[in-house]
Amino acid sequence: MIPRPAPGFVFAHPAHFIALGFGTGLAPLAPGTVGTLLAFPLFFLLDLWLAPLALLGVIVVFFGIGIWACARTGRDLGIADHSAMNWDEVVAMLLILLLTPSDWAWWALAFFAFRFFDVVKPPPIRHIDRAMKGGLGVMFDDTVAAFYTLLLIALVKRILG
Repeated sequence: MIPRPAPGFVFAHPAHFIALGFGTGLAPLAPGTVGTLLAFPLFFLLDLWLAPLALLGVIVVFFGIGIWACARTGRDLGIADHSAMNWDEVVAMLLILLLTPSDWAWWALAFFAFRFFDVVKPPPIRHIDRAMKGGLGVMFDDTVAAFYTLLLIALVKRILG
């Protein structure tokens, strides 16, 4: 069993606070799912203040910060992609929400589809997860899961007309 970081670890370094999704990564069950849920209020707040292109820019910056934060936190935890690190889910879900129709039904589909792709890791996600190391690897496999989610949403939207 992989040891969970203590609550004090979150505040020991700014990278830990970010990589552990502002502390949501300490959730005893499904920290990735909790991080995915964190993206919703974060998106709603950012969407109030930013135009879509500016929000996309913020998401890109969050991705870059995530590379650094996850690399540092993984090194400090001794596990490159520790399950408590969920900033990758937060950033990927922010991207999905930006590109998904603004409706609770679409958001629910996006949430469940993303969690499916992130957990099951269909090709090439599993390969990326195993082959890419460090902060970029942590962040990138979730971005591919986000891409799969967006493809599914586009397909469903096309089928529904």
